[in-house]
Amino acid sequence: MSIESQSIDCSRAAERFFRFYFRHCTEPDQDTLFSLLNAIHSLNDRLRQSRGADFFEFDEFIALKALRNLFHHKQELINEIKGLPVLEDMPIQSDLLTMCLAPRKLALQAIQEERRPENRSRVESALKWYGDVVDLNPAIFNFTVHAYEKLVKLDINMDDDAVAAFACSYQTEEEQGFPHFVSGTISCRAGDVNEILRSIFLGANQRAES
Repeated sequence: MSIESQSIDCSRAAERFFRFYFRHCTEPDQDTLFSLLNAIHSLNDRLRQSRGADFFEFDEFIALKALRNLFHHKQELINEIKGLPVLEDMPIQSDLLTMCLAPRKLALQAIQEERRPENRSRVESALKWYGDVVDLNPAIFNFTVHAYEKLVKLDINMDDDAVAAFACSYQTEEEQGFPHFVSGTISCRAGDVNEILRSIFLGANQRAES
């Protein structure tokens, strides 16, 4: 494959990644997460082929790669993930508008199946743990910032509405002095955050089954 073809493939992979990211942020469910994780994996491969670069320096990528590998081999586990908006009537506060909750045991399984032992602590540190559940969205959001900055630095051509929307948000933060990265920490206006998130997660399961 020519260098030009590899560059085009990388650009298309980047655009596809941002489209799936936008969908995951606006209409989160198991399908958007699975598609997004696969798009991240594909983008890393295309970036390596076209520019000899990758995302392995970022803990968030290591975590999302571990989850992607788990879901790739055991796709039925993706059904245990719940994407939820942070609604005004919820007794919680966060710097993100959506949550992507997974059972703690599933995240631990992804860590245990990580082939490189030195990466397991990186996976753990990139995720947000709350009792029996884990929020994946902070890792997804912060990785997207890392990816955008690296793709721009490498001068990867990206021409897509989803990329433009992210770039506009990024520029606004830059101009107003806001941080690009999020803490992703969830706090409660009342009650215990672990128990409330557990209740929200179980409630989402019950609605999905009814």
